[in-house]
Amino acid sequence: MSTDTQYEFILTDKPADGVALITLNRPKALNALSSPLFKELNAALARFDEDDTVGAMVITGSERAFAAGADIKEMKDKTYADVYSNKFIENWGEIARLRKPVIAAVSGYALGGGCELALMCDIILASPTATFGQPEISIGVIPGGGGTQRLARVIGKSRTMELTLTGRNVSADEAAAWGMVSRVVPPEEGTVVEAAVKLAGTIASKSRIAVQAGKDAVNAAYEGTLAEGLVTERRIFHGLFATQDQKEGMAAFAEKRKPVWKHQ
Repeated sequence: MSTDTQYEFILTDKPADGVALITLNRPKALNALSSPLFKELNAALARFDEDDTVGAMVITGSERAFAAGADIKEMKDKTYADVYSNKFIENWGEIARLRKPVIAAVSGYALGGGCELALMCDIILASPTATFGQPEISIGVIPGGGGTQRLARVIGKSRTMELTLTGRNVSADEAAAWGMVSRVVPPEEGTVVEAAVKLAGTIASKSRIAVQAGKDAVNAAYEGTLAEGLVTERRIFHGLFATQDQKEGMAAFAEKRKPVWKHQ
């Protein structure tokens, strides 16, 4: 693991070809998501999103906590005028606008803002120790980083209501059964970070332009009706016939060889 001197609250690394790894690094605060941490996270993600050597990104925390929530000490004395006029936590949404896929590798607590951060990612892998939840109701507020909206789209209204209004936590297995996470990584397959890096490496080995197109198409399913989504998917599919990678990929299949992507 290496770290950039420009960052105080995160570590960055390139553990495999085409893969960038960002580790939240506030261990004493269980990786609580402060504004300075999120500013660094957004900066690192934006840098890797523009890096032509990177095809996919992984965000993780520690074994004990992916992120145990937003930083309550930072928030407790803020006023309505302050949070509204200064667009408090609005920059959290920048993750959803990244072109390249982002995988959350979750161990331990992913609560409040930590759960919301995982939900902002394109794929969530969980260790058996992962615990998800939106406990904001217990401190007199509700989720503000997208929790109610993204959860409702993933696990439905009733379950989202239960989590939002009771603040109860959800185990990794329950989250997987609900479709909240892609899968729980068993110990015999290594750590969740290793599994996420391997998955990111597989994605990075594909045509980058096709991967970005696939991400756009899947996201379109959450933004409109089925009819609109089908039109969007078909147009993106048709558009890929203007790329060099479509020609190379289909030629390689016909010739029974491995494609050599140009990412164009």
